[in-house]
Amino acid sequence: MEERLDRVLAHLGLGTRKEVGKLIRAGAVRVDGAVVRDRGFKLDPQRARIELHGEPLAFARHYHVLLHKPAGVVTATRSEHEPTVLDLLPNALWRDDLRPVGRLDKPTEGLLLLTTDGELLHRLTHPRWKVAKVYLAELEAPLPPDARERFAAGIAGFAPAELEVLAPQRARVTLREGKHRQVRRMFATLGTPVVYLRRERFGPLALEGLAPGEARPLFEGELAALYEAVGLEP
Repeated sequence: MEERLDRVLAHLGLGTRKEVGKLIRAGAVRVDGAVVRDRGFKLDPQRARIELHGEPLAFARHYHVLLHKPAGVVTATRSEHEPTVLDLLPNALWRDDLRPVGRLDKPTEGLLLLTTDGELLHRLTHPRWKVAKVYLAELEAPLPPDARERFAAGIAGFAPAELEVLAPQRARVTLREGKHRQVRRMFATLGTPVVYLRRERFGPLALEGLAPGEARPLFEGELAALYEAVGLEP
């Protein structure tokens, strides 16, 4: 499938479409040995040999970024009034077609995956695949003695979930569905509103090593495990 040269280079992390357009016009890009100065030049990125300043570039069909979303940022690709998760990404990781997998509400922080693979996004968020999501919650009031059993039986109309009580007002919860403000609504039903919430894991992905606001590409092993979890080939 043929694509525009500027789009391919942007996908490779070389900058925005405008920034890579300057490289193309400057004659820094070769396709199959020939200098190309037209940013709209069409090529098959999986077959063509692309070079920048004489160095070959490897093309990947899809891109995936792991972000530690901080509180106060909205899970959206654009907003006129508030910072979005895409605004946090450095130029080397930014893509105009990255989309967040699921949502973390504005006050919630933690692991958020962004991907350009629409089928992967669909499967990771579809309840059929039961991809586990793990949250750490700090609560306004102590949990009732039967909290674990009530979560296991299903609470507030949600599917059963696993609850690990860490302290009277601190718990870890594992879900296999992901509805709007679900964790907060479940704890509110117990009379223990959430005062702090962080997503620690999403399927095989873990948050360790990323400070709030930091992002990185997925490692090869993470990517393979993620696709395997939903029955896809990476």
